[in-house]
Amino acid sequence: MFKPVKSRNPLLRLNPPQVLAVGFLIMILAGSGLLYLPAASSSGESMPYLDAVFMAASATCVTGLSVLNPGVDLTTFGQLVIIGLVQVGGLGFMTVATLIALVFRRRITFRERLILQETLSQHSTEGIIRLIRKVMLYALVIETVGALLLFTRFAFEMPLGQAAYFGAFHSISIFNNAGFDLFGAIEGRAGSLMHYVDDPFVNLIAMPMILLGGIGFIVIADLLDFPQKRKLSLHSKVVLAMTGLLVVVGAVVIFIFEFSNPATLKSLDTSGKIFASVFQSITSRSAGMMTLDIAGMRQATQFFMVIMMFIGAAPGSAGGGIKVTTFAILIGAVWAMIRGKQDIVFFRYRIGSDRVYKAITFSLLSFLLIVVAAMILSATENFSFLGILFETTSAYATAGISMGLTSQLTPFGQFMIIMLMFVGRLGPITLAFTLTPRMDNEPFRYPEGKVTIG
Repeated sequence: MFKPVKSRNPLLRLNPPQVLAVGFLIMILAGSGLLYLPAASSSGESMPYLDAVFMAASATCVTGLSVLNPGVDLTTFGQLVIIGLVQVGGLGFMTVATLIALVFRRRITFRERLILQETLSQHSTEGIIRLIRKVMLYALVIETVGALLLFTRFAFEMPLGQAAYFGAFHSISIFNNAGFDLFGAIEGRAGSLMHYVDDPFVNLIAMPMILLGGIGFIVIADLLDFPQKRKLSLHSKVVLAMTGLLVVVGAVVIFIFEFSNPATLKSLDTSGKIFASVFQSITSRSAGMMTLDIAGMRQATQFFMVIMMFIGAAPGSAGGGIKVTTFAILIGAVWAMIRGKQDIVFFRYRIGSDRVYKAITFSLLSFLLIVVAAMILSATENFSFLGILFETTSAYATAGISMGLTSQLTPFGQFMIIMLMFVGRLGPITLAFTLTPRMDNEPFRYPEGKVTIG
């Protein structure tokens, strides 16, 4: 367990998760200050400060929920502030700070390595700087390729300068699973990627980028090293297997529920229905981009998407939720109990009991937080309970998709959603630290008791 450093400087007395929390808070406050400037608003006047804080928090926590229309209400300066916060928030501010330190050849201290370990959800500090270099390189390459491909598509429908700007903005937003878009600037154009619901080119660019941003840099590095090592880590195997399973199951469920819905899939041809179903399955777990109208979906589909958002993406990624590895452990525990087995086994490896306890505790705490927040907001917001539950889950899981409540939130509702986004972005880090067992052993154990279950 990390111990605070004894120092007169209060910042040096913070443990790594606390440093990350303070760092994200400073980013949000700095971003809100920039967005509050008249230069950030297309009206030429300062926007309400709470709106500025909401947008900064949503961008820093790579969520995508928005009380403003970025393409209409923000100037180019405001949009650049948003996408800058998305980039730093998605990679992690310590990752970016470390890169700058490496450029200036500054030594990275052990304490900073501990913070990076927490940022990237690593088990040790070994090879952490090497991983940071890979993270930045992978992000740069993926976002550059995505921007060029999107520019090629957008160039057919807008001026080249605007196409290049849109390509770069949306590439960063998609890869970091943020969900911000600028298509509101185009008159008569639906928000997000709804205009491209059956466009194979855009779908086949966006979906792999969302997946790459959602599986995490640890897995990406593992996959790129596979030709030399000829093996994947247990973490990568679990993430890839569970991600693939959730994408397929999600697409099938959405396809079945929405097949005859005139507000979503009914008007599309077969290929369009498949693209839309797969895209919504992928994006629902963290990305925030949409090609279908979420508010027009059937309630069964909307509730299913709440479950998908709650599960979320992979550890060490830009996505949120309880994480696919946590969900895999929960499923493994249920399966082991049904079969009468004592151990949870993945790919011939036994999962330690401490991991199981952490998965159960984190899942239960996340569930309780979402339920309590939904109950409170149902008393303050004039919206359906399913819509409120959808919004609170989307905020905590940093998914960023909405049924339309965000633009109607009261000031108190905005504050609640801001807090959910902040806790959701830091939750996997801070709770993992809180649940880390102490190294000292208990001096005694209580006698075992029996409690009837079921």
